[in-house]
Amino acid sequence: MELTLSKNIRTLRKERNLTQEQFAEVMGVTTGAVHKWESGLSVPELDLIVEMADFFDTSVDVLLGYKMKDNRLSATIDRLSRYCRTRDPEALIECEKALKKYPHSFQVVHTCAGIYAFFGVGGQSREKTRRALELYEQALLLVSQNTDPKISEFTLYGEMAGAYMVLGDFEKGVELMKRHNAGGMFSDTIGAILAAHLHRPEEAEPYLSAVLLQNVNSLLNAVAGFSFVFTARGDCASAQAVLQWGIDLLNSLRREPVTDFLEKLNALQYLLLAHAQIKTGQTEQACASLRQARALAARFDAAPDYGVRNLRFVTTMDTVSVTDIFGATAAESLENLLRLIDDPTLSHLWKEIKDHE
Repeated sequence: MELTLSKNIRTLRKERNLTQEQFAEVMGVTTGAVHKWESGLSVPELDLIVEMADFFDTSVDVLLGYKMKDNRLSATIDRLSRYCRTRDPEALIECEKALKKYPHSFQVVHTCAGIYAFFGVGGQSREKTRRALELYEQALLLVSQNTDPKISEFTLYGEMAGAYMVLGDFEKGVELMKRHNAGGMFSDTIGAILAAHLHRPEEAEPYLSAVLLQNVNSLLNAVAGFSFVFTARGDCASAQAVLQWGIDLLNSLRREPVTDFLEKLNALQYLLLAHAQIKTGQTEQACASLRQARALAARFDAAPDYGVRNLRFVTTMDTVSVTDIFGATAAESLENLLRLIDDPTLSHLWKEIKDHE
């Protein structure tokens, strides 16, 4: 805490056009005493500080330069996070103060654990990282207080695993993540650590394959979602761009140009692409996209295959199959997506193409 008493005495004295001698006379002290106060060489007695504040028509805290902190729980959390964002080491001092004041608050304990982990990264301090682990253990005991949906017992274990890895204990970190890998949430890290740090590529591959498959699905959901967002905003150029990226992504993941479930997924993306093209008056291009969607759907439905054997890089999941929520067949999926889009022009073009086949 930094006080600015000496500076404030000097400023307030000069504002009233008083010399040090004149001010000394007012306060009943020597000129040398005033000089020492303003130079920071000594501090006035408390009764003189009160008298001085009264003389300058200000409060004692303003004269001292003290700013009262908001120490409510929410304000404390915000202040700690701000210190961390600016990499201010004061964060660690504030953490210990907050932990003493709120020792049983999940928010405080978890936030402080993250701050200690942050300052321990990169080998800066093993001691700070070990302190982070202590606090994560404490946070686990308090996790029932948590109201943040992004935080759970599983994410806490993931943060602890990260701290172990910072300490160089990759084995312990990986084992902790394996035991708490709900929904495959740590599979990417487990696979990467097994392959790169623990030199166990065969063990790593199933984790990496599962992550790739899961993230392809996530990316396609994001692409479809963005296409609706951009189209609703009238930014159909961006809708087309993101959909073309999704189509190219799926094509780049195929080992061979054979019929597989990627064709069903691309059929849906071409239908969405046609919708965006219609919105910008590209009727001819929209018709071409709709024909491509129908052709891919027909090819898939003639020999449906939901396996992932043709997916590049995925080599250890022969028994895995994928599904989607739109329909049992590709043709049914297209009809369901068409109803969801609910665009009369698109529906009319779709019917015309079907009738002329």
